Amino acid sequence: TSEGLAAQAGLEILKKGGNAIDAAVATAAALTVVEPTSNGIGSDCFSLVYFNNQLYGLNGSGYSSQNISIEKVKARGFEKMPSTGIIPVTVPGTPKGWASLIERFGKLSLLECLQPAINLARNGFIISETVGYYYERAIKAYSHRNKGEEFNHFFKVFTKNGVAYKAGDFFKSEYHASTLEDIGKTNSDSFYKGDIANKIVSFMKKHNGFIDHDDLASFDVEWVEPISVHYKGYDVCEIPPNGQGITALMALNLLRDEHLIEGDIITLHKQIEAVKIAFSDTLKYVTDAKFMTLNPNFLLSNEYISLRKKDITDKAVKHDPIDYKKSGTVYLATADNDGNMVSFIQSNYMGFGSGIVIDDTGVSIQNRGHTFSLDESHANKLEPRKRTYHTIIPGFLMKDNVAVGPFGVMGGFMQPQGHLQVVMNLIDFKMNPQSALDAPRFRWDEGLKVGLENSFDIYVAQQLREKGHHINIDLTSGGFGRGQIILQTDSGYVCGTETRCDGFIAYY
Repeated sequence: TSEGLAAQAGLEILKKGGNAIDAAVATAAALTVVEPTSNGIGSDCFSLVYFNNQLYGLNGSGYSSQNISIEKVKARGFEKMPSTGIIPVTVPGTPKGWASLIERFGKLSLLECLQPAINLARNGFIISETVGYYYERAIKAYSHRNKGEEFNHFFKVFTKNGVAYKAGDFFKSEYHASTLEDIGKTNSDSFYKGDIANKIVSFMKKHNGFIDHDDLASFDVEWVEPISVHYKGYDVCEIPPNGQGITALMALNLLRDEHLIEGDIITLHKQIEAVKIAFSDTLKYVTDAKFMTLNPNFLLSNEYISLRKKDITDKAVKHDPIDYKKSGTVYLATADNDGNMVSFIQSNYMGFGSGIVIDDTGVSIQNRGHTFSLDESHANKLEPRKRTYHTIIPGFLMKDNVAVGPFGVMGGFMQPQGHLQVVMNLIDFKMNPQSALDAPRFRWDEGLKVGLENSFDIYVAQQLREKGHHINIDLTSGGFGRGQIILQTDSGYVCGTETRCDGFIAYY
């Protein structure tokens, strides 16, 4: 995973007799402690679990309150969903996701799996380099824009009297430790029906929020059938909508019959165009599957390919969504000696999320509602008890109905683009997992705008510009995602971890 202490938390659970699922939950919980700049207890999660030779999908994303509506948000003076504060808060799905995974597949109790995270929060740890960087960046932004009383507890927990933590600082949180302990002892029930739920609802009432007791008590995760496409001998698997994993599959489908060459400008151009086409349609049509007017299967069909493949020309184009009637983080991967494997992702969204921390809990709350539209005609319009278009996506590779392994790339709308590039690096260009992650990445931003990592040769940018792409060479490499891979081979597991952060592989 992206942080060594979290990976070691998972390893600790494996050594205690836990399996890959137990280790995934332990790692995920530890990440809420040691990397709060990307996720928290009040986040959402998704998982693909390969257990006893079968692949399962878990949708642990929360829905909007039954009390919210477009009219109510606009009445508060907003023409689009805000990114922070009480309004974009949706019901957090992560605690229930942890409990559901352990209940169905785990060997240990939830409390046992959360114990390493509890110990880290209670006893403290040293903040790593990458997390320290994002701490300073986030606190600067949040201090500038989040001025209301509802943000006070966030600054109490995640700053030193208003000063941002930085790499090398010592951090601990008894709030966080006690909350994780309560979640473990009650199998997450406290978060949705007990003491923690009461604190959440009390906070919402005090600050004119929408989430109520029934929103929390009625919530449950969904077990879903993974979706997949067959790409050059492999089945690439994702979680179905409301997640954006379908975007990666659509782009791969558009390229499945192409002969692609590593480092070739034509290959890179076609990858970018396929991503743009897929996004043009998913950003219009994908939302909570129960609210979609378009069958997601159509977007993976041969009919869709025939309609859209012709839109990939030798020049960069702004792609509009098709009229079909006429035609988001932390990611982790685990594996055990029984062949069980987990692809797991959880996130608050946009760093710390809403900027809201529930009093006396350490629970930082997501802002997933930010991706809802206030346009009444949009498929992903804000409605009560609806899951929004979600950026976080776990991936999994299969071959001939046998698991190859979990993979993922975090980072908002970069995620399906990262999935596409990593999968093609593995399959088309025959890279090993570490090389597949280390290879330079592109990122489509909007319109004709494309970001390139500065590790690309300069001639690549020049030739892409000649094809009409508006290229920006990003010197930071901060916006190109952070990935992990575990693949099963005849001789055992082969792993890769992200070099764009403090990536870590823990094994024994």
